[in-house]
Amino acid sequence: MTSIPPDLLPEGFRDRLPPQAETAARVARAMLDVMASNGYVRVSPAIAEFESSLSARSGGATRNSLLRFTDPVSGHTLALRGDITIQVGRIATTRMARTPRPLRLCYHGQILRLRARQLRPEREITQLGAELIGNDSVAAASEIVGVAVEALEAAGVKDITVDFTLPDLVETLAVKALPLSPDKIDAVRSELDMKDAGGLSALGADAYLPLLAATGPFAEAVEKLRAIDAGGALASRIEALEAIAESVTGRATITLDPTERHGFEYQSWFGFTLFAKGYTAALGRGGTYAIENGNGTGEVATGFSLYPDPLIENDVQPENRRLFLPAGTLPSKAAQMRNEGWVTVAALDEADSAASLGCAYVMVNGRAEPV
Repeated sequence: MTSIPPDLLPEGFRDRLPPQAETAARVARAMLDVMASNGYVRVSPAIAEFESSLSARSGGATRNSLLRFTDPVSGHTLALRGDITIQVGRIATTRMARTPRPLRLCYHGQILRLRARQLRPEREITQLGAELIGNDSVAAASEIVGVAVEALEAAGVKDITVDFTLPDLVETLAVKALPLSPDKIDAVRSELDMKDAGGLSALGADAYLPLLAATGPFAEAVEKLRAIDAGGALASRIEALEAIAESVTGRATITLDPTERHGFEYQSWFGFTLFAKGYTAALGRGGTYAIENGNGTGEVATGFSLYPDPLIENDVQPENRRLFLPAGTLPSKAAQMRNEGWVTVAALDEADSAASLGCAYVMVNGRAEPV
């Protein structure tokens, strides 16, 4: 067997070196501070769980995307988590089941994907977010969208776009307004998701064609949605979308794609995706959903997940505040400079220098001077 070079990592994994490791911590802290300031308390779920539990709580959807292994202690199959949201739901409905609702929780950690995706070649991914457990109202959705935008702003993201969707739109319309037989609902949803007008016509679902045009900038798209004759079935949804959009007016560009389903398979009435100028892939998504507890019942919730790794790769590094302290500098003086915001790097012997230790400043006569 060919030996593996000692510096080689598996595909999709990476080490973070300075300064990116510091940037990762700074970005995460900025986002978590926003969540904390909005009343979300932090939980830290285990990195691995029993595979049967993770699969049951995700409706079985994640089973083939989890890295599984046998636990030598219990003999059961374990899995490394691929999504922290599911774990937060478990904590909320078990160990925190008696905590008063609405329950606001936030989290931060690493997740593992079995296979990379086209726009995201990484398999080890940072995920952080917030979950509002026990409420999926318009007020809850407005709060969650606002906190998500604020978190991105705190991390330095500009030109944010929030794309709204209505995950259960077809089911809602199929009941009465635009009737569909139950065996056609999944097929119509799929054709709408792929924006395939021909496919809809082939299914005899021409009444759903106008939904394909109700996309784009929010103001124009919502009017097209309003114009669809659905016997009032869409009125409450449109009113809700307008209220949520109003809550972030002036802070983000709002767009609408009411039939988007990719990534929202388990959301209920509202979903959203977060984009920003300069980033190819989405930076996060969220919406309303029901926490799956494995026995067919669940608790409503609203939340979002952010994936900040692209922010770290594109981050503009702050000013170098590393200050070189020559040998003999008094500890009290070093403490004073740190209190003033400097990062002090002390010489350990005469061979050390500001240049070799990456310092942009050096202490000279008690003052920080540029190198």
